[in-house]
Amino acid sequence: MTWMRGIRCQVHAWRAARTQWRADMKEFKAAQKEARRKGEWPENPGPPPTGFTLLPWLLMGMGSFSNLLQGKTSNPWIGGLGLFAFNSLYIYVVFRAFVKETRAAVSTRVALVLMGLITCGLALGYGGSWLYFFPLLGLATGAVVRGPRLGQVGLALTALAAAVSIYRAGWDAINVAYGTFLSTMVTAAILSLSEAVRELRAAREELARRAVEKERMRFSRDLHDLLGHTLSVIVVKSEAARRLAPRDMEAALGQITDIEAVGRQALTEIREAVTGYREGSLATELDRARSALSAADIDPVVRQSGPPLTPQTEALLGWVVREAVTNVVRHSGAARCEITLDGVLDRARLTVADDGTGDSAVPGPAEGIGGTGLKGLTERLAAAGGSLRAGPSPRGGFTVTAELPVEQTDLTSHVVTTTGTTAPREP
Repeated sequence: MTWMRGIRCQVHAWRAARTQWRADMKEFKAAQKEARRKGEWPENPGPPPTGFTLLPWLLMGMGSFSNLLQGKTSNPWIGGLGLFAFNSLYIYVVFRAFVKETRAAVSTRVALVLMGLITCGLALGYGGSWLYFFPLLGLATGAVVRGPRLGQVGLALTALAAAVSIYRAGWDAINVAYGTFLSTMVTAAILSLSEAVRELRAAREELARRAVEKERMRFSRDLHDLLGHTLSVIVVKSEAARRLAPRDMEAALGQITDIEAVGRQALTEIREAVTGYREGSLATELDRARSALSAADIDPVVRQSGPPLTPQTEALLGWVVREAVTNVVRHSGAARCEITLDGVLDRARLTVADDGTGDSAVPGPAEGIGGTGLKGLTERLAAAGGSLRAGPSPRGGFTVTAELPVEQTDLTSHVVTTTGTTAPREP
């Protein structure tokens, strides 16, 4: 039959929950023992409470059960059925009270209302020890009803318990009302606190996991940008040294010296990237860009105007210069590359444009943005309130434009204009 199958399924679920609770408790005790052995405070709060936590309180109904067995209760069949129905509903409610979804379900609230009706009926009909079902009802109510309405529900239940107790046993039974109020509020407070502690612990673990992921992303992104640029410069300068060696050994040795310097600098930067203390200098990146472009026979033009930038802004724009110039050297086939930095009001704009026929960005998954390097830079600038655009220029070639909000610490404009020789400042 369907109802028998439902009962068997519920019993199996309770057994599985009991087995899981025992396993969690065993793990908790082992963790506590290990923490005490090391002299540390155990972080594991133990297994979460379940319906089994509130089952021992059913012993409060043993007085009523004893009256039934001793024949001291009139209409024992009615009392027995009422006792069985109350205990069944109590077990059903408390096992659903520890999961948010089932706790807020309509079926749980209906079962709680039925418990209230049965409690009132038994207490009014028999009195005496049957009045102690009100504190049990308070336990179930406190486990289910948590939140802003708890006070209203608790006071209403207490008033009901007081009225029924006074009617059946006089003012001597007023302690039933006090026990009902206490069981309702204390149960709700303890379970709410336990749930809050576990949610905070879960949130802390989630934040720690995200911090680890963020650090991994930072390291992989920095390593990609550092090695991509450095290896491109080494390749370009090695090719230049190979071309110069047959006719100008002095110039070839200069390129080889540069390769050694780039390699040493790369080792230093990788160590800094590992520790997370690398703050790139924009001026340094511009000098390296000139060197890399010149070695690749690309005429560098650098224009810089506007107030000085903060170190954080310089570091981000330095990454943009590094990545964009690396792509120009590797993919563009350009003869000229212009790097322009303008400070406009409260924003700084960096543009790297070439006149090449190739694509200065490797095709990647992000629409409108190039490969992994530019995609990572887009995420970095977006986190700082900026933006990055990359794509073919209407006049030919490829253009990368980065914008960042800046704090103007100095309104005095300064201009640094450099080419292979000298270039005029553009208005």
